[in-house]
Amino acid sequence: MTNLRFREDGSFRVLQMADIQDGPNVLPDTIRLIREAIRKADPDLVVFTGDQIRGYDPAYIDTFLRRRGEEPGARVRAVTEVEAKLRGIKRRARNRVNNRLLAMKSDGSNPDVQQTASTASTTSTLVYSTTSDPQDVPTTLDELMDETRDKVRRTFAGFLGPVIEAEVPFAATYGNHDFQCGILADEQVGIYREFPGCLNPVDSLEPGTFALPIEASDGSGRVAMSVMMVNSGDYAGKPEENDAQYPAYVVNPRGLDLADSDGYGTPSPEAIDWLGAVQSELGERNGDGKPVPAIAFQHIPPQEFYDCLKEVPAWTPNAVEGARTHAGHCYVLNHEICRPGSRLGEAIGCADENVGEVDALREAGGYFALFCGHDHKNAFVGHAHGIDLGYAPTCGFECYGPKSRYRGIRLFEFHESNPAGYVTRMLTWGDLVGRYSSNEVRVWFEDHCVTGAISMRNELRRPQVFAVLSGAMSLGFMAVIRSLVKKR
Repeated sequence: MTNLRFREDGSFRVLQMADIQDGPNVLPDTIRLIREAIRKADPDLVVFTGDQIRGYDPAYIDTFLRRRGEEPGARVRAVTEVEAKLRGIKRRARNRVNNRLLAMKSDGSNPDVQQTASTASTTSTLVYSTTSDPQDVPTTLDELMDETRDKVRRTFAGFLGPVIEAEVPFAATYGNHDFQCGILADEQVGIYREFPGCLNPVDSLEPGTFALPIEASDGSGRVAMSVMMVNSGDYAGKPEENDAQYPAYVVNPRGLDLADSDGYGTPSPEAIDWLGAVQSELGERNGDGKPVPAIAFQHIPPQEFYDCLKEVPAWTPNAVEGARTHAGHCYVLNHEICRPGSRLGEAIGCADENVGEVDALREAGGYFALFCGHDHKNAFVGHAHGIDLGYAPTCGFECYGPKSRYRGIRLFEFHESNPAGYVTRMLTWGDLVGRYSSNEVRVWFEDHCVTGAISMRNELRRPQVFAVLSGAMSLGFMAVIRSLVKKR
């Protein structure tokens, strides 16, 4: 595995790419943004902080998992079915017989097996096919899973292309949508490792939780800093609770990403303990027993991110309404603790439970920052609880997010003499490419989409939206008055 090391001038550059969230055919705009950011930054490391895969994409509809533990393809979102039909993705029969049974040869030596296989092969269910032509031959689940694996490889190859071309090492953790394609994180690790430059280890604590030590520039092998990748989980709730929510989920799956069962997941207890244990290990490696300066990357933010905001009255322009445990309260950035250039575009989508991750980071020592993705419109960096808490927005164009010019990739520049004194800034589409993407109509809808009462109120707090609606209502009122006057 590649040893990461500070450059001779003492610098080390990292690019954080969040929420690519695309299917097998990664959009050209996303690939272009990644390529331009790498060209601009000349990074030493790229970290992907989850939701690289748009697990609910129609391309994965045959094996879609709403939650881990379900039967692949059994519970598909209504909006995904509509999108599949619009894209011409057909249904086909899936053979539900036990794959091992089908694989046995029916040579007549075991009439019971022959009869069972013959009977079972007539039992099938309909699932979608991601080919344009209908297929009449029933397909086994194993075959569908193999197809999904190939699609995942294509997804990875798409967004990793510019990274591999530039020969930059990379590491990836996972979000709440990656597994929904049907291939779980523990198997995705192996697929990532097929690509040159992957630093995801085989023997990590759990998929997506591992350390990337960065050695000093003098070649001594001393760890001068470490990048910590953390798997922040996906969804909370017990299977029976999730099952009870399913009818409502089908009707409004997008809105219920936040309201489904018990909300979002958290890092595992083992991962929380690991945050301190890994610092002890690195201290032992250095021979002084001291924690090393470290920055952590994960997908879902902890509740402490709300402490970078300040509560304001509901009528405050550009305020956003909190989600779940913070619902009913409106927030704006607290500019006294947030860095210049910070942006708040939506509620912080944290878990309902606070598992003490930030406390664990502080108690372990050495940690100076925690950066996340997950909330596509947020790009702020604040300082709370003695640690920097920050975001990278989406760098993809196949998912919801801010205007094209604000979608981007976060650059970090560290110096081995003082890693905690790092510099960070956004490399946005607007700065690297131009104001508009190749599909501004889609971006506009994804920027202004309304999925419920909260998002509607947030939209009305945007001055431009309020001005347009007020103007339209005024014109409509004037038209009514004129029609009444003419009748007289």
